[in-house]
Amino acid sequence: MPMLSDAEIESFVADGFVRVPGAVPRGTVEDCRAQLWEASGCSPDDPASWTEPVVRIGGLATPAFRDAANPPVLHEAYDQLAGAGRWRSPGGMGTFPLRFPSERDPGDDGWHLDAGWTADTGEYLVNLRSRGRALLMLFLFTDVGPDDAPTRIRVGSHLDVPPLLGAAGEKGRAWFPLCAEAVPDSEGRREVAATGEAGDVFLCHPFLIHAAQRHGGTTPRFIAQPPLEPTGLLALDGQAPTPVERAVLAGLSRL
Repeated sequence: MPMLSDAEIESFVADGFVRVPGAVPRGTVEDCRAQLWEASGCSPDDPASWTEPVVRIGGLATPAFRDAANPPVLHEAYDQLAGAGRWRSPGGMGTFPLRFPSERDPGDDGWHLDAGWTADTGEYLVNLRSRGRALLMLFLFTDVGPDDAPTRIRVGSHLDVPPLLGAAGEKGRAWFPLCAEAVPDSEGRREVAATGEAGDVFLCHPFLIHAAQRHGGTTPRFIAQPPLEPTGLLALDGQAPTPVERAVLAGLSRL
């Protein structure tokens, strides 16, 4: 039986994401969480050490994080969404926004998309064929409830981005001006929160509009948001488009 059902794949195309419950084994989650606590400089037993609303940690490539990114269930889901042979096995993961209970504004909670690549000029660019990213992924290393700063998602917002990229060709567009258009275009879409249990993974379309938020709960929230890197570009004129490609084509059809 396939990892993702036909209904889940259709939901991904229409909504821009799918949750894979329990994708990362519990023991691996616990190992990763312990390493994140150590890297954060904070203590799980001392709330007085939680002095910042968010602590960001870059990429980690220890065996535990490599294992977390590569369980067989996720490899099958990567194949189903991005296409077999069209993604690279993650050698680790990052970045990690660790969010702590706080009344302070985290300063990083604006709506945006994460697709793109850094050009030789240093400019961050996004193109229609999603150079640089096959999927956006959210790995939960703690349980995340509605008050625990879950990532906010605008359902179906990935369909609003292709019309803004269609005329830009392979060169694409600069990320910031693109977000400045895509975010208003996606206003009014239904908003959901990426809640779940430690070990759950959200696989998201690279063009999905999402945002962080302030932590109003009591327990720190640890997630990773790595890209799944592609081996090439989206093939938007192929005979059998992947679910990622189907969503881009659906967005273009709205022009």
